[in-house]
Amino acid sequence: MSETPHWQYRVNSLVPEGETLPPGIFRYAAVIEYDGSEYCGWQRQVHCEGVQAVVEKALSLVANEEISIVCAGRTDTGVHATGQTIHFDSRAVRGPRNWILGCNANLPRNVRLHWAGRMSDRFHARFSARARTYRYVILNRPSPPALMREGLVWHKQALSVLAMREAAAALVGEHDFSAFRAAGCQSRSAFRNVHYVDIFRLNDLVVIEIRANAFLLHMVRNIVGALLSVGRGENLPDWPGELLVGRDRSKAPATAPASGLYLVAVDYPVKFDLPILSPGPFFIGRELYPAASKKEFNNLSSDSQDLMCGYSES
Repeated sequence: MSETPHWQYRVNSLVPEGETLPPGIFRYAAVIEYDGSEYCGWQRQVHCEGVQAVVEKALSLVANEEISIVCAGRTDTGVHATGQTIHFDSRAVRGPRNWILGCNANLPRNVRLHWAGRMSDRFHARFSARARTYRYVILNRPSPPALMREGLVWHKQALSVLAMREAAAALVGEHDFSAFRAAGCQSRSAFRNVHYVDIFRLNDLVVIEIRANAFLLHMVRNIVGALLSVGRGENLPDWPGELLVGRDRSKAPATAPASGLYLVAVDYPVKFDLPILSPGPFFIGRELYPAASKKEFNNLSSDSQDLMCGYSES
């Protein structure tokens, strides 16, 4: 961009308080879905292709200028998204339909824009977000899948959703999550606030849904690894809570595979007026737990909550 403001962007294009974008520069946001199985994560890389690079290339073609984007959360290699939120600045004056259709026409089939719109200068995809929600999808049956092998994790041992749900309760709230933090995590603090962990069955699928203000590197997958150990009966439901208090990653189980993990929603203040889209992935029709009917959920018996083809709760 030729125009240079009298201030410089702070980290990740944050507009300083009291300032605005230069005249003729507009801020846009978009919501993206992608299959991460063929990408080395979200972030642009030199040695391999990240999702960021293909989205920036498509947006640049639509805008007829180079576009750089900022995301709500950088997903790892093999992790998917149905609700990744981004923002970018451009001189181009384009409506939502132009951004969506033009960008999708230039994206590979495993990446898609579902929404785009003009935003205020104050909006920031990362720093304006209040919470992120992930879903981890497990196929829990004796035989492996022929379909969607890169979109879920197969687990042949019977899982007790009741035990996993009991174990997850200790993780809710603000805690030091060092026991569930990858060695390469660069965050200055291990404290995160987990708003809820919901675990439910949909026939052969077991879905772990977790929402927090933010996440550490591999935090969700490490939590899933601990909950699976409880679900198999290898550890008691109070064990993940003990790991949390101990803050020792070496005593926790292996990180769960990336293929089952989806970033499904990012929450922003109402003033930004972002749309509420179906969290997905598309084969899971249930809404996020806080938005679901509490009466309907609470009226389910323990047996019906854990009903699954191939296995029954012991």
